[in-house]
Amino acid sequence: MIPPLIIQKALDKNIEIIAITDHNAIDNIPAVIDAAQGTGIKVLSGMELQTREEIHSLCLFDQFEQVQEFFRSIQDSFPKIENNPDFFGEQFVVDASGEFMRREERLLITSSSLSLKSAWEEVNHLQGLMIPAHVNRSAFGLLPVLGFIPQDIPLEIIEISRHITPEDAVAKFPGLVGYHLIQSGDAHMLNEIIGANELLIEKRTINEIRAALTGQNGRSAKIIHH
Repeated sequence: MIPPLIIQKALDKNIEIIAITDHNAIDNIPAVIDAAQGTGIKVLSGMELQTREEIHSLCLFDQFEQVQEFFRSIQDSFPKIENNPDFFGEQFVVDASGEFMRREERLLITSSSLSLKSAWEEVNHLQGLMIPAHVNRSAFGLLPVLGFIPQDIPLEIIEISRHITPEDAVAKFPGLVGYHLIQSGDAHMLNEIIGANELLIEKRTINEIRAALTGQNGRSAKIIHH
C-alpha cells in the first residue's frame, strides 16, 4: 500500500491512530510516519512477528527507535533466505510519496527462531505491547496452532480477526474467557482499513492504549462492528 493513500483512507474513516506492522519487517514505517505529518494521525511503529511456533503477534511501540532496537535484537533469528520475486512476489521499500526506494532481499514470510515467550519478554523489555494476532484463524493463529493460550506468558490482550464477533470467538474458543479482546483490521489493502476499535484515552501512547484495552485508570475500549 502507498503511504499517502493509507493516511488518506484513515482520514476518510476518522481514524486517529494506526499501526504499521509489516510481516517480519520495519523498513516501511518511516515513510508512513512522514506521510502522516501535519494530518493529526498518530502512527505507531510495530511488526507482525512470526515466531518459531508459526504464530503471528503484533509487536507495538510508541517510537520507531524502539522497534529498530527490537529488530536489531532479533534479526539473527530470521533464516537467511533470499526472496524469489517470481514465486513469492516483490518486497518493496518506499518513501513517503510511495516512490520505490529498494527491494527487500530477505524472504519475509519465514518464521523467526524466537519463541513466543522470548518475543514477549523482549517487547516488554523495550516498553512495547505484544498482542497475539488473529488468534482464531487456522493459519498462524495462536489457538488453532497451539490449542491453548500459554499460561507462562502474562498476556492480557488478544486480537481476534475482523470476521468474527467477540461473542462468537469466546463461544468457539472458551480459553478466551478472561482476556481483553481487540479486533484489528489486519489490512493488506486500502479497503480493509476499517477502524475497528474505539478507545477512551488521554494520550495516544502504548501505555494509554494498554490501559484502555484492559479497562484501567478510567480508560476504556470497545469494538465497533462493521
